[in-house]
Amino acid sequence: MSRACAMTGHRKLPLEFDKNAVYDRLEELIRSGCDTFFCGMAEGFDLLALECLTDLKQKYRIYIEACIPYAGQENKFCAEERKKYRELLSWCNKRTVLFPAYRNGCFLIRNKYMVDCCDVLLAYCTKSSGGSAFTVNYAREKGKEIVFLGE
Repeated sequence: MSRACAMTGHRKLPLEFDKNAVYDRLEELIRSGCDTFFCGMAEGFDLLALECLTDLKQKYRIYIEACIPYAGQENKFCAEERKKYRELLSWCNKRTVLFPAYRNGCFLIRNKYMVDCCDVLLAYCTKSSGGSAFTVNYAREKGKEIVFLGE
């Protein structure tokens, strides 16, 4: 059975953050039927998870949609992160740009879009406020399955 997974997590990750745990959890989701992934393309968790997916894409037939809140999102990133963003974007099957330029609320609209499209949400969320917490709460409201990292 084909299932879709959206991902949410913090932009700032702790130094001891375990990338292998993300890879392993994503592989478990693929083995349980997830073949479509929605990535919000933010620095931190989003891009790290997308890196894992690019490796997994070499082993499994998966479809990745980059969910970009506004055109030029990466222009605010440092040069190294911008380069990584563009390389990872090239692995995505589809690019959905929600707005032509930044506007208030575009990140929340992006998060709602991803949750509305998914069956399961993979979340790294250690705070009770902010974008990841909003996304987890929205997924709960919508009755989506939520898989937390670090549990």
